Amino acid sequence: MEIPSYPLIIIGGGPIGLACALEAQRKGVDYLILEKGCLVNSLYHYPSGMTFFSTSERLEIGGVPFVSNNVKPTRPEALEYYRRVALSHRLHIRLFEAVERVQPGGRGYILTTARGQYEAANVVIATGFYDIPNLMGIPGEPLPKVRHYYHEPHFYALQRVVVVGAANSAVDAALETYRKGAQVTLVTQGPAISERVKYWVKPDIENRIKEGSIQAFFNSRLTAIEERSLTIRTPDGLVTIDNDYVLAMTGYQPNFAFLEGMGIRLSQDALRIPDYNPDTMETNLPGVYLAGVVCGGMNTHKWFIENSRVHAEVILANIVDGGGGRGR
Repeated sequence: MEIPSYPLIIIGGGPIGLACALEAQRKGVDYLILEKGCLVNSLYHYPSGMTFFSTSERLEIGGVPFVSNNVKPTRPEALEYYRRVALSHRLHIRLFEAVERVQPGGRGYILTTARGQYEAANVVIATGFYDIPNLMGIPGEPLPKVRHYYHEPHFYALQRVVVVGAANSAVDAALETYRKGAQVTLVTQGPAISERVKYWVKPDIENRIKEGSIQAFFNSRLTAIEERSLTIRTPDGLVTIDNDYVLAMTGYQPNFAFLEGMGIRLSQDALRIPDYNPDTMETNLPGVYLAGVVCGGMNTHKWFIENSRVHAEVILANIVDGGGGRGR
């Protein structure tokens, strides 16, 4: 049976993967998107009440206008926007088909999924970073009460909740669960709430801590988690408190094993930044490109939709106009 072949296969159906597909259409390059989950899978798994930091126009892709009710769009509005983009442009995408490995072969590379194989002259990796949480590495972390993803607050009503972290995800979880009746304790290794927290939210969490509505342990970290309690190492020593649930908002990381398995080099420091040319987005593998947040390695706060959507234009220009990649 002949393997389906494409000039370009895009791994990842998030906003940046969609942007690459739109640019491929514009350039006349036949392509296929392979996405392991639903359309814009990471956004779908964001907290239900999330509001973006960016304005709607900065989340636009392919020149398609994004109209929202307020200046800062919500998760449901973003899902609606990207879904309409995919449908209106008839993007060629196969959902719930994870790419298991990429190997040299054929016209360029052979991509293997659970459903079969594909051949691609060029490959774009736009897989984001939301699938692998940064673990705390402490006793009790595998308990069911410990969650590395937060979806909505009602579940935690009347529960004793510890939120780990002090950036946007942690702050949103702490405030929302508190307002649904949870007894909330915030634990963070830093000395204060992160400066990256949305400017309209930061005073809220700081005032709730100041008034004592939310207890906070700064310069602290969890050391052990039990079924009904946990232990915190604080500047004043160990503290044990009663606890029902832990929301470990400790961040996430790209799938480094997948990148290394392909042969993409990573920096040897803690950031593990993939090897790519910022002028073309091409990695050390000819015809393999990076797009979006995956470019930053562990520095997942460097790239966002608004500043990485241009990667689509850079990549397709290199493939079509710049003589790079592996042709059309």
